[in-house]
Amino acid sequence: MKPQDIVFFIILAVLIWKKDPRRAAFAGIISLIASIPLFSFWVFFTAERLTWYAAAFFLLSIVLIVFNSKSLKNKE
Repeated sequence: MKPQDIVFFIILAVLIWKKDPRRAAFAGIISLIASIPLFSFWVFFTAERLTWYAAAFFLLSIVLIVFNSKSLKNKE
């Protein structure tokens, strides 16, 4: 396991704990922005990992939005 994977899992755990879909989406955008220079420098392995991390953050954001909307409907 590479250091970037460990950092990803730590950030993912914090985002799950906070349960904020905006922060998860923001983490996905930051991950994509960070991958752009790596692709231009031909560091493909790390850049590809960052795009996968961004996809995971976006998926987490969608899941959090769905769960939040379901919990709001149940309270009504």
